[in-house]
Amino acid sequence: MDNNLLIIVIISVLGPIIGSLIGVIKKPSPRFMYNMLAFAGGVMLAISFLELIPKSIEISSVWITVCGVLLGSFIMFVVDRLIPHIHPELCEQEQGGKLRKTATYLLIGIFLHNFPEGMAIALGAVSGAKVSVVIALAIAVHNIPEGICTSAPYFHVTKKRLKSFLVSSSTSIPVIIGFIFANQLYKYISNNFIGLIAGATAGLMIYITSDEIIPCSCCKNTDHKTIFSLIAGIVFVILLGLL
Repeated sequence: MDNNLLIIVIISVLGPIIGSLIGVIKKPSPRFMYNMLAFAGGVMLAISFLELIPKSIEISSVWITVCGVLLGSFIMFVVDRLIPHIHPELCEQEQGGKLRKTATYLLIGIFLHNFPEGMAIALGAVSGAKVSVVIALAIAVHNIPEGICTSAPYFHVTKKRLKSFLVSSSTSIPVIIGFIFANQLYKYISNNFIGLIAGATAGLMIYITSDEIIPCSCCKNTDHKTIFSLIAGIVFVILLGLL
């Protein structure tokens, strides 16, 4: 594995691991988590519209890109209905016996959701290592609150700090599997299919941002000020274009 791929893999797994560690030590304020989510959402939107969609059109066609965006959005819609995505406010859950069921459910849900995110990160194979690093960073930041939401309830139930951290951190495994699978797949498929996948990845990230991140980060407790964190994420990606 070359240095660029190694860096991308490390960044990819940092989100669940950092979030899991925070969850068994001390949960940060909701305002901090909402701003962090908004920033990740801004990065995802900017990467989708400024990098992935133009790259998809460049290597395939407008119609293939459109099909890809619709496909990615529909896939996330179906997955989200089957395995609802996890929101930071779900860190505050029932107490007692019901919390054990909730903690297990959160772990399974995050575990399954992280596989397509790993595939999205691997798009650096066609879009350049810089794009892949930025996608990995955005998804890692997005996964920190989710790591908190998996480790904190599990620790509350088991009272075992190390076990809770390790179990919650294991949700980073499907990110790595998805990344390796897609990174190898992209070497053997046509440009049109790669363009379709790039468009689908954009659709996936646009769906996650619009369905989960923006509504969650702009909740009534934040007075919608987190929108500036989202804008900061967009500006961050724009400035990266200067490098």
